[in-house]
Amino acid sequence: MDGIDETAVSQWLAARLPECDLPVSFELIAGGHSNLTFQIRDAGGRSYVLRRPPLAEVLSSAHDMTREHTVMSALGSTSVPVPHVFAACDDLAVAGAPFYVMSFVSGAVYPDQRTLSAALPLESTVRASRDLVEVLAALHAVDPQSVGLAGFARPDGYIERQLRTWLRQYSATADPSVSGVGALHDRLAARVPVQQRSSITHGDYRLGNTMIGEDGMVGAILDWELATLGDPLADLGWLLVTWRQAADDVQSAGHDLGLSTGFLEEDSAAGHYARLTGLDLSDLEFYLAFNYWRWACIMQGVHHRYLAGAMGEGGAAGLPDFPSMLGWQLAQSQEHLDAHEEKRTAR
Repeated sequence: MDGIDETAVSQWLAARLPECDLPVSFELIAGGHSNLTFQIRDAGGRSYVLRRPPLAEVLSSAHDMTREHTVMSALGSTSVPVPHVFAACDDLAVAGAPFYVMSFVSGAVYPDQRTLSAALPLESTVRASRDLVEVLAALHAVDPQSVGLAGFARPDGYIERQLRTWLRQYSATADPSVSGVGALHDRLAARVPVQQRSSITHGDYRLGNTMIGEDGMVGAILDWELATLGDPLADLGWLLVTWRQAADDVQSAGHDLGLSTGFLEEDSAAGHYARLTGLDLSDLEFYLAFNYWRWACIMQGVHHRYLAGAMGEGGAAGLPDFPSMLGWQLAQSQEHLDAHEEKRTAR
């Protein structure tokens, strides 16, 4: 099976997980251009999950198994819902890449709100929208030092570093004829708000990166490859950006929750977060602007990988009309940045 040497991994499991009964079977449950995720079933009926980087890696800082393992292990003693991490492997001879094995969490991953609301009853949909906010607030309330993450990353200057990183990634793959990204970067860089708190940040916190139970509760936060210490309002801004429904003529590549009966309205979600954390959201427009700009940079990388053939046959399935999507994202960023400047002027 691509990405797994079944014999070598089975031997590794037997040496490190005594309760794992051989033989085991492997089933790919998530792949493509993201990290590969396999469900492992042992002879005793127990299930585990193995995560490793994609076969065709593009960004040196992405798909970091050590980062995921470190953060989830640290959060295991808190109320933040994460899978239990059993063991990690950095011996490339076993699977050709670093990987780790974690517990299997029951529930489902819903790419968007429409899928969730079609699968669960209304009361569970309502609960899911509230719990998404409450779990994010719980993550941001964890003291990094108390869980051994004080030295995990620099605690300050998060937005400034993010702006530099994503502009560099965008510039490495962008079509020179596309304009607007650099100018918006400069405007954002000149208006970064004072960081109120240093928190453990997920980096891609949204519905599609959580496991939701039938009761609508978040059973686990997944995909910690972008986690670091930083500004919690950047996480909130990304959640709210993914909470929105894009213009009717622009597909959203699975990121938008959409707005329909059951889910909290965006303003209600932001207000709920503010009450739980005590953070000042008067600069929220900036964080929305930053995240729309960041999303444009991310989509440029996805589009570049598709053009380069790194996503394989059928890799374009679900991709939006790229020029329209990029234009919409940049327009949204500019609109929120304008609103941020107007509010600051009025203060």
